[in-house]
Amino acid sequence: MNSNSPTVNIAVLDDYQGVALTLADWSAVSARANVVVFNDHLADPDAVAARLLPFDIVCVMRERTPLRRALIERLPRLKLIASTAKRNASIDAAAAAERGIAIAHTSYSSTPTVELTWALILSGARHLVAEHASLRAGGWQHHLGDDMAGQTLGIIGLGSVGSQVAKVGLAFGMNIIAWSQNLTAETCAAAGARLVSKEELLRQADVISIHLVLSARTTGLIGSGEFSLMKPHARLVNTSRGPIVVEAALIRALAERQIAGAAIDVFDSEPLAPDHPYRHIDHLLATPHIGYVSRSLYERFYRDTVTNILAWLDAQN
Repeated sequence: MNSNSPTVNIAVLDDYQGVALTLADWSAVSARANVVVFNDHLADPDAVAARLLPFDIVCVMRERTPLRRALIERLPRLKLIASTAKRNASIDAAAAAERGIAIAHTSYSSTPTVELTWALILSGARHLVAEHASLRAGGWQHHLGDDMAGQTLGIIGLGSVGSQVAKVGLAFGMNIIAWSQNLTAETCAAAGARLVSKEELLRQADVISIHLVLSARTTGLIGSGEFSLMKPHARLVNTSRGPIVVEAALIRALAERQIAGAAIDVFDSEPLAPDHPYRHIDHLLATPHIGYVSRSLYERFYRDTVTNILAWLDAQN
């Protein structure tokens, strides 16, 4: 860009931990543009539009702040959306294209989500949160934990995350079964799993772990009918997307002890409302969508974001 060009304004959104500028070298960007980092989250559409109005580049962390058509059309200065990971369903790509707004994505690793999935599975099986709280309060040993060895792990979605979850399950000595709409027996065999129907998986699995992309086909995939098929001692784990599981159905299944417990990292609306039942319901271990929130992945996200911004700035010359 030439010396007479107006200043480029860059917004880095939803930096909850305040680490965006420390996990990558932004100096080359800061020398050519004005970078503003926002640590809070805005949900009100009018407030988001007002905040982003002065910016030419908006950096979004996953789907924390959706960029839908209605918002994009209120941002006349917006020229580049820098998004983390390889895809972002919360960005209206068609609306951006119509206005000549470029979208840049970063690389990604599923390892942090795989690891958190197993942290949730094991924490639920061994009642770690309840036992920790009891110990802090002066108590001692209240629950019997469940072994993983010999149990059946049902994986819904055997892609990059689900297949890695399966490998860990095999290392624990579990029986692995899997299902999704287009899953094949060959893909299952390669991951050490056995292909079953959805109904068979729900009936047979002791632990059910969801690893699907959110779509029209997967929204509401697990509801009251599905919970009725599960074993009373089964546990459901969701580190994929909240709307795959019907919230009201999960709350009811836990309240009525249809299943032994659930562990979730994702929600229909994020951040979770302060008065949401998930914050108080028994037998639910909930974490605030931290599956991808790891130091190494954040470093990759912000490093690639800097690279993408610099490439875009260079292209404006």
